[in-house]
Amino acid sequence: MGHREDLLEGAKRCLLAKGFVRTTARDIVKESGTNLASIGYHYGSKDALLAQAYVSLVEGMGGAFEGDGTVDETAPGSLERFERVWSNIIGTMREPGSVWRLSMEVLALGDRLPEVRDHLAAAQREAGRGLVPLLMGGREEDVSDETADTVGMFYVTLMTGLIAQWTFDPKSAPDGGQLAAGLRRVIEAAAKDARP
Repeated sequence: MGHREDLLEGAKRCLLAKGFVRTTARDIVKESGTNLASIGYHYGSKDALLAQAYVSLVEGMGGAFEGDGTVDETAPGSLERFERVWSNIIGTMREPGSVWRLSMEVLALGDRLPEVRDHLAAAQREAGRGLVPLLMGGREEDVSDETADTVGMFYVTLMTGLIAQWTFDPKSAPDGGQLAAGLRRVIEAAAKDARP
């Protein structure tokens, strides 16, 4: 690996161990075996590197969202698929040292981490674009901007709420079955209101 990749891997390890605020440039350099000048040269700043490292950590979770492969056995867009995918996502939140606690740190300290916040805010649309085919079928590259901005952002908003609940009170946080049951009731109520 080159310095760029070494820095990214070192920053990921630092984030998981210390979080955004407590990770220093020197921590990253020590963990990556590089030098301080490399951070500026390859990423512009420590915060930009940490933001990219976080996005990389989240992207690495994609396979876990699919679980044991049974998601593809369900109909795209079905409540059964919704339940399985969200059960898999919630499973990643239950793991000790979950990457999702970093999301809560950014939410709580966003004004102190403007470069991180701005980078992650820009990545939200793409996160939604990635969730759409997982839940609705199809390919990520075929998801339109309009779908990413509506359906995708609905899923991102649901995920942010789940992260908050699992971070603050895992005992009362919903599981995939409860989410699917809630969605079913919302759909039924909306269908009832839509009838003439």
